[in-house]
Amino acid sequence: MTLPTLINNSRNKELEAALKKNYSIIQQAFDMYQAQNGERLIPENIAGGKLKGYIIPYFKVIKDCGVGHDAASYDPECGMTNSANADNRKSIYKTFSGLPLVNLAMFDDGQFILSDGSIIYIENAAPDMHRVFISVDVNGAAKRPNQYGYDLFTFQLMDDGKILPVGAPGTYRTDVNRYCSKTASIDINGIACTYYALTDKNYWKNLK
Repeated sequence: MTLPTLINNSRNKELEAALKKNYSIIQQAFDMYQAQNGERLIPENIAGGKLKGYIIPYFKVIKDCGVGHDAASYDPECGMTNSANADNRKSIYKTFSGLPLVNLAMFDDGQFILSDGSIIYIENAAPDMHRVFISVDVNGAAKRPNQYGYDLFTFQLMDDGKILPVGAPGTYRTDVNRYCSKTASIDINGIACTYYALTDKNYWKNLK
């Protein structure tokens, strides 16, 4: 193998391990909430924007980045802001095909950094929309590639309280040709890669 190939393989193994670790950490946080409060968090019982306050006590947090719409300025440590004014939206992230990630609505209801440097992003729409998502940058904003399907991944809180990787059957986006494609120009292309990164044994081997 050439040196670049070895470096790429080593990076991918680290990112794969970090993804699995963070998936476990997210699941554990919701399990601890249930153990302490006697009920499972489900989308229909979470008012818009309230999820962060419910679950942040169950993570090892070193920095609370606030909520996207409250951010007065871009904080590079926190990865992005999502201003109410679209012209002020900023992100360090790219889609799976390498385009700028401009749809930040999936990240704007809570942002915080964990003790290992990973960043949690929350999307918590109104209960009637039944859409609650937890995204994670598994190696932090300071480390590249800062790209969906590489080090940025999204999970969905399902109606039964389970947390599934987006791309799994029944989740928000499952069309691999649109949402985990090296050629698609969809503004959240890569969101469905989470499922394949966790289930496809060839995913990380083929990731360039």
